[in-house]
Amino acid sequence: MAGLKLVCVLALCLLVVSPTATTAITCGDVSTKMAGCVRYLQNGGALPGPCCNGVRALNGMARTTPDRQTACRCLQNAAKSIPNIKPNLAETLPGKCGVNIPYKISTSTNCNSVR
Repeated sequence: MAGLKLVCVLALCLLVVSPTATTAITCGDVSTKMAGCVRYLQNGGALPGPCCNGVRALNGMARTTPDRQTACRCLQNAAKSIPNIKPNLAETLPGKCGVNIPYKISTSTNCNSVR
């Protein structure tokens, strides 16, 4: 019985001391948040509200360097796989949505250098 109490106390200590787990960003997250931007990025015109909401949400999710690097790679892969994306619209999208990101959205960006 004393052994069980010791195990429970140790488990509780681990829960209190261990850092809060964070979920790493995925390309699925990026795709979901940016889905509202695809038509705009292909055709231009009026910037849809859901697009900027997604840009802001994605920016809020990408708080760590690894998350920003992953988001960068996912954005590059999406730009290569979605036809007719206009690079100039992609580059200016964060600013138009009132978001400041620490790198240029471009297929030429070195995502490993993103901090």
